[in-house]
Amino acid sequence: MTGVHHGYGERTLLTDVSFTLRAGSCLVVRGGNGTGKSTLLRLAAGRESPRAGTVTLDGRPSDEDDPRQRARVAVVLEDDAHHPDLSVREHLLLVALAHGRGESAEEVVDGVVADHGLTGQADLTPDHLSSGQRRAFALAAAFVRPHRLLILDEPESGLDGRARHRLADRLNSARAGGVAVLLATHDDRLAGAVADTGLRFAPDGRLLPDPPGDGVR
Repeated sequence: MTGVHHGYGERTLLTDVSFTLRAGSCLVVRGGNGTGKSTLLRLAAGRESPRAGTVTLDGRPSDEDDPRQRARVAVVLEDDAHHPDLSVREHLLLVALAHGRGESAEEVVDGVVADHGLTGQADLTPDHLSSGQRRAFALAAAFVRPHRLLILDEPESGLDGRARHRLADRLNSARAGGVAVLLATHDDRLAGAVADTGLRFAPDGRLLPDPPGDGVR
């Protein structure tokens, strides 16, 4: 992301934002509600285009509709939706198959369901899940597909302490495998546990260095 400016109407949220995210690294972005964290992640995911500046992935403009990008990037944002008539397992299997898991899809889905504490809810539809279970379901949908970049907007929302520890372990395992992580969070413990660099929104929309600190590892 280089020299990015963005906002809505007359309101500016991002001012001259630049950063590079390399394989195996985790960048955490923090700031108050409404400062621009979610907007930044939407730009990184290619769901919006900046007013000015460039957002690229492996040298190509970030575009969620680009099949090559969809094969490499997994995203969990606040407004992600799931098919209301499919069970947790059915939805995850559909995602796995759509992203090339092939004959291993069912095995991968079973593992991801267990990893996210959803074994007892695998045959339920999303409207029968608690808020924490729905968040775990959204994360499972990201982890079930192959990815080289994870973009996560407050993934800890709705998760209890035990689930947050599991999330930190999964993110660190992903990083060890070369996956890059872009994370927006209010949870300083999670940030310290998984991130190696950090940025924080200033009131004027600039991003300032903000070391992630030490978390529970």
